[in-house]
Amino acid sequence: MIRVLLVDDQPLIRSGFRALLDVEDDIEVVAEAADGREGVEQARAHRPDIALIDVQMPVMDGIEATRRIAEDPALSGVRVVILTNYGLDEYVFDGLRAGAAGFLVKDIEPEDFLHAVRVAARGDVLLAPSITRKLIDRYVSRAPAATGVDARLARLTNREREVVTLVAGGLSNEQIADRLVISPLTAKTHVNRAMTKLHARDRAQLVIVAYESGLVVPGGS
Repeated sequence: MIRVLLVDDQPLIRSGFRALLDVEDDIEVVAEAADGREGVEQARAHRPDIALIDVQMPVMDGIEATRRIAEDPALSGVRVVILTNYGLDEYVFDGLRAGAAGFLVKDIEPEDFLHAVRVAARGDVLLAPSITRKLIDRYVSRAPAATGVDARLARLTNREREVVTLVAGGLSNEQIADRLVISPLTAKTHVNRAMTKLHARDRAQLVIVAYESGLVVPGGS
């Protein structure tokens, strides 16, 4: 059962998402919150698998709520997904930097929304490759260019560097396994080890580190 927390200051939005989720046999909405501070409190009380958090809310916005959840060791199992009205805007970048595992646009099709919740719970794919490329291109254009060899990369084996590069391209564990001719379990092991060594909370953070460190550059392979 995938346990979900809904955090949005608009009751109509929360009720709409709840209506979609409650009819699914494998998904349960365990709590709702109308602002970021209440969202953090509910996350601590219920330890959901997924926290769907709106960006712009009173009392505490979604970015700060995401940061507090991501920084709390007791909530390490909570995957935050940012909800936005505008797609690839500045809030998406700030949310990913704060620790979000991904983002969803509020006008997403219902079947795509349900699929995204399940994907986020599985922790496998951050975003489709095409969206990942757009996201990274926009992100890198805002971030300082990497210079020299980042010390973080010295922690990785050659194989782990290769795997991180593929993760940054939006590939799933299965796709990485096919590309490198290894088993999906081995691919997952390499990804997990890389996240541990780079102190990345999830695959989204791994993508950011890949570009910040200079391991991957826009337009590169």
